[in-house]
Amino acid sequence: MGRGRVQLKRIENKINRQVTFSKRRSGLLKKAHEISVLCDAEVALIVFSSKGKLFEYSTDSCMERILERYDRYLYSDKQLVGRDISQSENWVLEHAKLKARVEVLEKNKRNFMGEDLDSLSLKELQSLEHQLDAAIKSIRSRKNQAMFESISALQKKDKALQDHNNTLLKKIKEREKKTGHQEGQLNHCSNNSSIVQPQYCLTSSRDGFVGRVGAENGGASSLTQPNSLLPAWMLPTTNE
Repeated sequence: MGRGRVQLKRIENKINRQVTFSKRRSGLLKKAHEISVLCDAEVALIVFSSKGKLFEYSTDSCMERILERYDRYLYSDKQLVGRDISQSENWVLEHAKLKARVEVLEKNKRNFMGEDLDSLSLKELQSLEHQLDAAIKSIRSRKNQAMFESISALQKKDKALQDHNNTLLKKIKEREKKTGHQEGQLNHCSNNSSIVQPQYCLTSSRDGFVGRVGAENGGASSLTQPNSLLPAWMLPTTNE
């Protein structure tokens, strides 16, 4: 049969309790040393016997440094927990304040819209009336200012358009004046070129003389010597 599991309870026999403590203490110190070496961990072990005797183990004999680190960790942890609790309480208070503020704003909005007025006293109604009058005056003032600004902008735009139209009219007049001057010059040139030039025609006689009939002498013909360039037989003959 295998060894049964030892029930964990206080050993009543004083001698057996002392022997068990000595054995378990040695095993515990050995395990602390092993985990420190194998896992590169900082280990601090403190054991007090039933008689108040101290047994301890620390990595590299740095018990004080490990305990200081432990104290700092506990302090920072407490600070963090306390800060979280304080921050949570602050958020709760802030939420309550904001909720109350929202309710007041919603009630004021309904009052400005003319709703839920039965619960207001005479003084509150007068205050609400004064607030509405001040709001209406402010709205009208802003509306008038916006209208004046719009009118001023339209006037500036109208003036700019008028200036542009005047510039275009001036350019059109200058172009018409220039075009009329050019047409006058063309008419003058056409009148000068319309003068009738004297016309002549060549005639020939049977004798081979060449005659010229001009319009300026009433159709009278004059005979000249035969043309040296054209033979007489090539010229048209005239009847005597």
